[in-house]
Amino acid sequence: MNDTPRTGHTRRAMLAAGLALLLASCTATVMHHGYLPRKGDLEQLREGMTKAEVEALLGSPSTTATIESLNDSYYYISSTTKQTAFLKPQEVDRRILAIRFDRNGMVRSFAVYGLEDGQIVNISDRETPAAGKEAGILASLFRRFK
Repeated sequence: MNDTPRTGHTRRAMLAAGLALLLASCTATVMHHGYLPRKGDLEQLREGMTKAEVEALLGSPSTTATIESLNDSYYYISSTTKQTAFLKPQEVDRRILAIRFDRNGMVRSFAVYGLEDGQIVNISDRETPAAGKEAGILASLFRRFK
């Protein structure tokens, strides 16, 4: 008996299975975070609605802002990231629904902002110091006596 044809099929099957596994690990994983509106929700949003009506329609906001001069604002934030295999995830979409209320708690205005509307703001360029990197008071005192 000759096992060569059978061995060839087994090798090809193993190679095909390995290739399929490799390709499956390279497919991108898409993740959605935050507020995802249902179809038609945004079309129902109107100026003059109360906060209670907005929350009944859209649910609780992702975050809120209360500033004396601007009055109250609700923000509904969603983000979509994509990750391929072991690479760092990349944000591919961001949507922010900003709803501004007047002093009576009625919708004054609203707008949807996207990733293209954002600006990168660098809060601080400093790095957090690691233990042992900064000289303490004792080290600076002993340095004087060298």
